Amino acid sequence: MKRLLKICCLLLALSFGVSCIDNKSDNDDVKLVTAEEMQSILELEDVQLVDIRTPKEHDEIHIANSQNIDFMSPTFEVDITKLNKKKPVILYCKSGRRSAKCAQKMKDAGFEKIYDLEGGISKWKHSDKLEINLKTDM
Repeated sequence: MKRLLKICCLLLALSFGVSCIDNKSDNDDVKLVTAEEMQSILELEDVQLVDIRTPKEHDEIHIANSQNIDFMSPTFEVDITKLNKKKPVILYCKSGRRSAKCAQKMKDAGFEKIYDLEGGISKWKHSDKLEINLKTDM
């Protein structure tokens, strides 16, 4: 009986140990960042800041010094090959949906370090943490 109890305890402990193993999801290599974190990254690292919205959206409002690569463009796959895969990339869009999809594509393409602005530019456009450029003749 004691032997059976020991075996049951061992199996129970083993099942808890296995359930606590860190299962990495596909987005573990993509870090969501706040505007404040993004600003720190921009100051501390040599990064590529990429606005993946349409050119029209980018012209209306964008974060200073960002480059525009339209995620919806048929040439998107070719356009991202012009970026350095070894340099960190910070992505942003309007709300965060496109940038999440873009981050996955970039990860699949071999980019090593990807940051995604949480909530997109909509969440942070009134923040004092980012330098935002607005079109003046709106």
